[in-house]
Amino acid sequence: MILTRGILTLPEIGDQAEALAGAWEQLKQQSSWVQDYLANNEYDEVVFIGSGSSYYQSQVMATTFRLWLGRSASALPSSDIFLFRDQSVARDRKILLVGVSRSGESSEVILALDSVKDLANWTTCGITCYESSRLGVMTPCLVSPLGKEQSTVMTKSFSSMTFMMQAAIAQAAGGSILEEMEQVLDLHGDVVKRANSFAESLAEANDFNKYIYLGMGAYYGLSQEVCLKLKEMSYVWTESYGTLEFRHGPKSVVEPGTLVCLLVSENARSYELKVAEEMKAYGAFVLLVTTAGGADTEFADAVFELGGGFLSDEARAVLYLPLLQYLGFYTAMKRGVDPDHPRNLTQVVTI
Repeated sequence: MILTRGILTLPEIGDQAEALAGAWEQLKQQSSWVQDYLANNEYDEVVFIGSGSSYYQSQVMATTFRLWLGRSASALPSSDIFLFRDQSVARDRKILLVGVSRSGESSEVILALDSVKDLANWTTCGITCYESSRLGVMTPCLVSPLGKEQSTVMTKSFSSMTFMMQAAIAQAAGGSILEEMEQVLDLHGDVVKRANSFAESLAEANDFNKYIYLGMGAYYGLSQEVCLKLKEMSYVWTESYGTLEFRHGPKSVVEPGTLVCLLVSENARSYELKVAEEMKAYGAFVLLVTTAGGADTEFADAVFELGGGFLSDEARAVLYLPLLQYLGFYTAMKRGVDPDHPRNLTQVVTI
């Protein structure tokens, strides 16, 4: 019998280093977009919007924008703009609205951008993988050319679009930050290769009944995304929290059989590892995804080392994704679920 489950998703995760490289090259052709929008200081606030995974991307993008450019930015679900705009964004400010959508066809993103098209103080732009999509046609977009996917679940599209927007922000900021993004390209291929076997072994050796993902700063949006990946692909119930926030009530769910995965930053490493140690004491299996292990991580059950400790946390963000995308994939395969075509889901969500 020929195995047909996962034949789309597995190579798409594996191809993401090439997708990042394609986004990098494409950005060189779209430098005018960067100058017209991200480098343009006339906006009081930049609002990144998306739905599902694209909303989680938006959180990473907004965090990076605020830090690297020192200007106001926020991330919102697309529906907040066309249904609750005045509750979500202060009136009478000059706004740049950035639509984020893999397909460029998500109804909620299109409705959000369309709802502000006649407002004098709003300007729109976007990022997608499909230049001929409705999003790509209705407003100027960055395009990740190799982010296109056949599978339902976002993997390389998420990584390449997040990387591309961060690189665009770095370009607008100037200085050494853009060099950091180029160094991410050099590290990414190796991370993808090592992550595959590590995740497969982890999934095969363990039967977890609860999955918790924790992250802070730019990694909070990532923790939500990898939580969603596992849930979409394998149908297991999982949750994500801000790392220190998890201690304020939610930690009551931790018991033996719980996987607690921390996306460890360098900025808050000592605080985050204290949380991890506490969860280990409650019986959790602790997985740390970090730049490097050391004496402070020896308590953990598993440590995946990314490298790149010389990079800023934000620049390093996409390096955290391959392992946890693969973990979703191999968990699904172990459970007999097809990660290519999750039940109830479609590539494009319309309303």
